[in-house]
Amino acid sequence: MYGKLVTLTTAIVLAGLTSAMAVEGARAFFPAVDQERGRLVVHGATDVEAMEPLIRDFQSTATDVAVDYTDYVTNDLYRDADAACRKQEGFGDILLSSSVDQLVKLANDGCALAHSSAETRLVPDWANWREEVYGFTFEPSVMVYHKDFVPPEDVPHGHGELTDLLRIKPDYYRGRIGTYDLRQSGIGYLLAFLDVQQASTTYGRLLESLSRVEAVLRCCNNAVLAEIDSGNVYIGYNILGSYAYAAALRNTKLRIVLPRDYTLILSRGVLIPKGAKRPDLAGRFLDYLLSERGQQVARREAFFFSRNGPLPDNVGGPPKLIESGIGRPIRIGPALLAAQDQLQRSTFIDDWTRLLRGSAAGEAP
Repeated sequence: MYGKLVTLTTAIVLAGLTSAMAVEGARAFFPAVDQERGRLVVHGATDVEAMEPLIRDFQSTATDVAVDYTDYVTNDLYRDADAACRKQEGFGDILLSSSVDQLVKLANDGCALAHSSAETRLVPDWANWREEVYGFTFEPSVMVYHKDFVPPEDVPHGHGELTDLLRIKPDYYRGRIGTYDLRQSGIGYLLAFLDVQQASTTYGRLLESLSRVEAVLRCCNNAVLAEIDSGNVYIGYNILGSYAYAAALRNTKLRIVLPRDYTLILSRGVLIPKGAKRPDLAGRFLDYLLSERGQQVARREAFFFSRNGPLPDNVGGPPKLIESGIGRPIRIGPALLAAQDQLQRSTFIDDWTRLLRGSAAGEAP
């Protein structure tokens, strides 16, 4: 029988208070099923709520392993991991992050341990860099809307359609469109950086429209989804499909749109940091995440989308996103280092901030 989570913060999160939205910064301890003989320390920019089914199933295969999990905002995870690496100090046994560019930067700076196994050899090339950073999920970047406030004729099915909608009905949607604050969100920055590469003119026009309607800016996926859940925001842009689908399961009035012009596909990254006290346990957990069993649990209970399976129920789109040409996977590799170039990053975020400063009223306090 599994033990109870021992932190009050995590208990509140998992109890589903405040619209059942998980909160970054939560910490959870999962006791070993049997007598503890090892403890795995996981630092993740991934909600406890999403990771719990995977952790518990892993523990059913490793009954003597306890798991200590802390949830971070992406930028905070990178900052702390980078600082620990520079000081040659330990910082957990395994790192998980949706901001795979930040993990690639850590690996490039010599902060990662390589890991190879039968499971890692099955990972597609675009989700494996130097056997140091692996992608273990398949998560489209989607638009989410509340059907009570967005009439059928307004539903945008692509980036251009969202731009046109906000130009045609700016008064109705003023303060009702939510997206990431790039100054706080690593994944928000990465998706925006890649949006420009996909269609710079289209994204530029979209930014102008977001500024015109005073977009609501939040730190992270669940903060935007909480605004949509409450009806304060009508449409969310660039939300990870896994979080969006979990929110739609809780609130059946939420709807998910896979953009038809292109849909970025993120594979959430995993890395074993140098200085890990238990790299052996980290390797076992990494292998579990990549295994057929782990992938099935992820699709069924945690992240809902998968490379090879059908789209989740009530999500419209082509049966095979990548083969259709609509899905564009974010390749985990050296090209992502451009996103982490400090001058380019600061210039991009400064330009983005200037364009959207008309939406300052929608910023998080």
